Amino acid sequence: MHAEPVTARDSSVAPTPALRADARRNRERIVEAARVVFAEQGLGASMNEVARRAGVGLATLLRRFPSRDLLVAAALGDRMGEFAALVERALDDPDPWNGFCWLVHRICAMQAGDRGFTEVLTQAFPGAGEFEELREQSYRRTVELFDRAKDAGVLRLDFSPHDFPMLLMANAGVVTATAGLAPTTSPRLIAYLLQAFSTASAPLPEPPTFEEMTEVLNRYEPPRP
Repeated sequence: MHAEPVTARDSSVAPTPALRADARRNRERIVEAARVVFAEQGLGASMNEVARRAGVGLATLLRRFPSRDLLVAAALGDRMGEFAALVERALDDPDPWNGFCWLVHRICAMQAGDRGFTEVLTQAFPGAGEFEELREQSYRRTVELFDRAKDAGVLRLDFSPHDFPMLLMANAGVVTATAGLAPTTSPRLIAYLLQAFSTASAPLPEPPTFEEMTEVLNRYEPPRP
């Protein structure tokens, strides 16, 4: 009895799962490399550098992630989810001031060693669908936290939502300048700012306009170490 000949169609069946596995591994390497590179260099880091760290060609990276927004969403989706969860936990605190202060401390602590996280909170990502929706929703919920603290009489009425990214930018600069040298500097800055945000403090100058702050956030790049 003669064995049936192997046709071209038969020979193409077995390798297909392996190709899918290779593609999946490439994607995982790219996402992990992007997390590290964005944390070190910020979201404007070279796509070539991400590809090099992942051990793939730039063409492979762009095939998996044809836009920077999609790569950012894949690399920092977990961090954005963590931020959203922290906002909800702060809103659940029955003490509005405790919730506000707790959130500020936690978010500023997340900035340490992660430039990408700072930038993801102060930029928009219109090409990243669900990621951008979560970022916008988290921002709206953060504003609810601010309003709740104002209604309770513990957060000054002239506190602007734009003061929050201002705080993050200030802390990012301090974290970068003091990393590994003076670790108590950032908590001290945050303590000063929280005292300034309370109703017991003196009046503030007028906040920047929405248009001014939008332009700042669009151009903002944390200081490089």
